[in-house]
Amino acid sequence: MPGSGKSSVGRQLARRLRIGFTDSDVVIEQRIGEPIRLFFEREGELRFRDLEETVIAELCSGGDGVIATGGGAVLREANRRALQQSATVVYLRSSPEELHRRLRRDTQRPLLQVADPRARLQQLYRERDPLYRETAHFVIETGRPNVQSLVGMILMQLELAGIVDPMQVPSPVEPQSPR
Repeated sequence: MPGSGKSSVGRQLARRLRIGFTDSDVVIEQRIGEPIRLFFEREGELRFRDLEETVIAELCSGGDGVIATGGGAVLREANRRALQQSATVVYLRSSPEELHRRLRRDTQRPLLQVADPRARLQQLYRERDPLYRETAHFVIETGRPNVQSLVGMILMQLELAGIVDPMQVPSPVEPQSPR
């Protein structure tokens, strides 16, 4: 969902794993040369989703790294399939109320530029939550933990599943060598 922390958590998770990080929305903005909001307003959601599908397919075929997708990426079956088959998908689940608290002053997300953003978030949640769950290998309840706590929860799930070797993941605060 928009505002769930995908980019912030993804960036920190990649740092901890010492692998690359890519935000599909940033790739799209670089490709179109303008903010998504402007492209979305001018070209419409369908054209944006076509471009998003192309970018996600490229990212999924590109090798290792953490990918943060836009919240609506799951709307396309092709995206859900590509993500689920080529990656370990983590759904950062937040309630619509929590998302509204985080996003109430946001003016950059096209789908939330409506008279009642809270109602819109509730609608998006009803539509997307089943798709996120269908796609995800892991669901992490975000609630109000900070980014480091969420990264820790994700790493624990990946370690328990045998996807990440706990001996290869550095601690968040690396010990300093003695002087």
